Amino acid sequence: MENNTEITPEQKWEQATLANNFIFYKVMRHHPDACQHLLEMLLNIKIEKMSIANEEVIDVDHDAKSIRLDVYVKAENRVFDIEIQIANTRELPERARFYSSAIDLDTLTKGKSFRDLPESHIIFICMENIFENNLPVYTFENICIEDGLTKLNDRSYKHFFIAPTCAKMIEDKEVRSFFEFLISNKVQTGYTSDLSKYVADAKRNTQWRLQYMTVETLERYAYENGLEQGIATGAQQKAVETAKKMLYDEISPEKVSLYSGLTLNQVLELQKEIEARPVTAN
Repeated sequence: MENNTEITPEQKWEQATLANNFIFYKVMRHHPDACQHLLEMLLNIKIEKMSIANEEVIDVDHDAKSIRLDVYVKAENRVFDIEIQIANTRELPERARFYSSAIDLDTLTKGKSFRDLPESHIIFICMENIFENNLPVYTFENICIEDGLTKLNDRSYKHFFIAPTCAKMIEDKEVRSFFEFLISNKVQTGYTSDLSKYVADAKRNTQWRLQYMTVETLERYAYENGLEQGIATGAQQKAVETAKKMLYDEISPEKVSLYSGLTLNQVLELQKEIEARPVTAN
């Protein structure tokens, strides 16, 4: 007999660890010291001062694809985007390229020189090996094809950390323990002990739980109804209803737009409607 049992959003929330995108964002966003320590560990750098933006949505152009940066960090003359990648979507290299370009467009304001572009780091923490070689870390920068030595020195870097391999092969004990915690929740250091506490605190937050349930429901609906390819006429009303629920939960219009498939202008119009009339009890 075929087993049609499917894990519910509630079960997913109960089982969620730091490897969950939503939990990872909440922990890093609300504990910048933990985020700073992670960056310093992974990239072997020192950060004197940094700030974490709210979930960053960058609109490159009115007709262009928007991007959502889960943990977007600005530090001195450097910017970082850190993301957890649960599955190999076969498009991460291209996504890293697009993210880097979009960040450049977002940071280079009118009147500035190209030399004012900050050093950029796109960091993907992958729960699966997306490359054929058995390396724990893959760091890419632009290098001359002809001699294989001359660097372009455009200060744009893309980092792929393969969590299962890092947990086995990384020599630095603290870094290795982070990836072991990411995979198995095994606490071995003071840092992973703090992360474990932050994850537990996040899962006790009822507002975040509601946000997660709303997003999970909308993502499932999007998958089942093919919203990625455009909202069909019959699904439009359902998308509007779901978007309104997210707005009532004070989820940002940019995020509602990204998950519902509605345009940002449509979401903003819905927000105006909601603000124009009182909310009545059912």
